[in-house]
Amino acid sequence: MKEYATESIRNVALVSHSSAGKTMLAEAFLHFTGITTRLGKIEDGTTTSDYDEEEIRRGISLYTTLLPVEYRDIKINFLDTPGYNDFIGEVISALRVSDSALVLLDSVSGSEVGTEAAWTYCDLFKLPRFVVINKMNRENANYQKALASLEEFSSTRLLLFQLPWGEKLEFKGVIDLLTMKAYEGNGKKAVEIPAELKEAAESARQALVEAAAEGEDALMEKYLETLELAPEEVVRGLRNVIRRGEFIPVFLSAGSSEIGTGPLLDAIVDLLPAPNEMPPAIAEGKNGTEELPASDTGPLALYVWKTTADPFVGKQTFYRVYSGTLASDTRIWNQTKGIEERLGTLQIARGKDIMPIKNVHAGDIGIVAKLSETSTGNSLCDRAHPLTLPVPEYPAALYRVAIFPKTQGDSTKISSSLTRLCEEDMTLSWNNEPATNQTLLQGMGDQHIETAIRRAESKFQVGLLTAEPKVPYRETINKKAQAMYRHKKQTGGSGQFGEVHLRIEPKEDGDFELVNDIFGGAISSSYLPAIEKGIRATMKDGILAGFPVHSIRVSVFDGKEHPVDSKPIAFEIAGREAFKLAFKDASPVLEEPIMTVKIIVPEANMGDVLGDLNTRRARVQGMESEKGKSTITASVPLAEMQRYTTQLRSLTGGRGYFTMEFSNYEVVPAHITSDIVAARQKEIQEKRDE
Repeated sequence: MKEYATESIRNVALVSHSSAGKTMLAEAFLHFTGITTRLGKIEDGTTTSDYDEEEIRRGISLYTTLLPVEYRDIKINFLDTPGYNDFIGEVISALRVSDSALVLLDSVSGSEVGTEAAWTYCDLFKLPRFVVINKMNRENANYQKALASLEEFSSTRLLLFQLPWGEKLEFKGVIDLLTMKAYEGNGKKAVEIPAELKEAAESARQALVEAAAEGEDALMEKYLETLELAPEEVVRGLRNVIRRGEFIPVFLSAGSSEIGTGPLLDAIVDLLPAPNEMPPAIAEGKNGTEELPASDTGPLALYVWKTTADPFVGKQTFYRVYSGTLASDTRIWNQTKGIEERLGTLQIARGKDIMPIKNVHAGDIGIVAKLSETSTGNSLCDRAHPLTLPVPEYPAALYRVAIFPKTQGDSTKISSSLTRLCEEDMTLSWNNEPATNQTLLQGMGDQHIETAIRRAESKFQVGLLTAEPKVPYRETINKKAQAMYRHKKQTGGSGQFGEVHLRIEPKEDGDFELVNDIFGGAISSSYLPAIEKGIRATMKDGILAGFPVHSIRVSVFDGKEHPVDSKPIAFEIAGREAFKLAFKDASPVLEEPIMTVKIIVPEANMGDVLGDLNTRRARVQGMESEKGKSTITASVPLAEMQRYTTQLRSLTGGRGYFTMEFSNYEVVPAHITSDIVAARQKEIQEKRDE
């Protein structure tokens, strides 16, 4: 592929709800421009975009795929994104490096959950966009109804740029209001508008011309005087209002049949902005904030938006050049990690196909293999001119699973494999939970986690099993108590002897404190560290239900030792057992983590969600409603929120979402405590039986 200058590049994300036809529209673009010789099919696993074996198996897009198309001496970098909500991180990453978007609507179902999510992120990134009402050849297609469903959601005016030529199964082309021509099939050839559609087309075009007049003061003056604008003035005016986000054009297509492909590509080239026509990128430099216009002559600045592990070529790094020109076989500075990387041959990706290129110009998207330390979200630049580009905010991962190795051999690879997975995907994270001794993997939902586990197996050759994570309960006491324990063991030679008397009481700040209150030398102070060691080991493993103990002060006030048989191990055991006895008499309780949960749902689902929260021991703190959305703030035990992601989607048809953060610990109700203790005892017994 040849090199393209900044003004000859368009970076366009394809976003929508799942199954709106993004991948097949991309196939139509590739076939129309002669890149492929035939149209791939999702059911056959032959599309250029969905080439990953897991995507083929599921029949849906799981990852963003870069698909550059050359048309009219313009390079259009299409980024085909997943539509399923679990993979929203891929959508955010794609929109981060795009200058515009095509938002697809299914002509039958109209605006759906994924459409609203994609639209919201387009607004967040301030991206000009087209709406494409796709699958217009479906039996129940109704573009007006589909459009109305989006108009209810959008605060920006939607402007029809095309009328359908034929309806439903008879849909055979589009009437383009910009050129005032009819395009049958893929639109390679323009013909006159059929007589029966002429009047409707002229009436609809008037709205287009009026919108164009708003693009410039001079155009508005001319339009008010003559009620007309020249074709090139219409295009100029529309470019301005589209870029400013004042209007959003609406197009019609049937991607799987390639209907409407040509006119849509023409509109992308003519109306959507090149990188140098977008506001400058903002970066943090050595002396504060810097503006980076998309220019080959600017300081070098790259943003890494995607990394993948390939078993054949190794790690692949996808980046966008925001400023400057990148050349092959050079060194580059990773400002995020403070290291230098060596670049080999630069490449352009199209699906799984890789094409070498010498230089990547400002505004373009490229790929390079085998960078050792660089990961998603990193900024690359010249070492002499450090720049850090902002990383978008990703939604918090709220679906958690506990991870276990399938085999002993897998256990050594878990940490490195999970780290690499999370480096690729900004919505995945993992950690070790000390309270439960579990390794936890967090993601956006069950499909997201399942895909990550399969990816670990296929890409990193590590087998992983999952289970519902344990809740990190804690144990503590409510009152003072004391106990003594004598450890005595005689085995023929020198024995073991140690006697410890101790008193325990609650301590407010959460720490552990050991106080030496022994008078008269009943126990040598040299044995205190052994006693403390025994107590700390017991606190770590728990007494009531196997969870860590906290907030306790221990006073060792008496004891006995033997001049020959006393050893540190004896006092360690005595201290441990005395602590257990005192703990059981000190009104022990189990504490659970309480989360502050903020749930945003459509007003119509408010009652169902509140009813469900009541079954989860929730305390509702407040409720607000605005623009058809209700926000519920509540305190809920973490134990009741383990699978709430799935439940909320079910209650709200996928339109509800929530955030959750730790608030505090509270005492677990007695009846629930008894169940937890019983489950723990059963677990211990099962391990003994093994």
